[in-house]
Amino acid sequence: MVEEPTRNSEQLPAEPCPSNLENGSSPIQALVSGWRRGVYLCGAGIFFVLGVLGALLPVIPATPFLLLTSYLLVRSSPRLNAALLRSRLLGPILVDWQVHGGVRRDVKVKAIIIVTIAVALTVFFSGRSLWPTLAVTLLAAIGVIVILRLPVARQS
Repeated sequence: MVEEPTRNSEQLPAEPCPSNLENGSSPIQALVSGWRRGVYLCGAGIFFVLGVLGALLPVIPATPFLLLTSYLLVRSSPRLNAALLRSRLLGPILVDWQVHGGVRRDVKVKAIIIVTIAVALTVFFSGRSLWPTLAVTLLAAIGVIVILRLPVARQS
């Protein structure tokens, strides 16, 4: 009779190591290396810039780009991802999404207010031309719909 191995603390490593990550035994993705790491870091940089622009402009959504930034950094530079999560401006949004599965209600309200103010200022200073006003308003409305459809973060 063959005895099945038991799973005790001696057989399981305390922390995931690269060999465990590569064979799929851990939900954490393996770190990439070589040229892929460079591609991931460049992608993370591009998505980070788009995310920051999205936080400032009503036309570009910030959250999806920041989530992509975090996704790429987790696989290429966990240290940079940890710094992003500690960021006073962007970190809380990412932590809420990753830990609580959504965006806090007050963040959604603030985002909608900022979009509304930005659109009002754009329309006011654009000379009230019809087509630019319609385009900005339509894009902002799409952004507000996306914000409203985001799940609200579960409180722990």
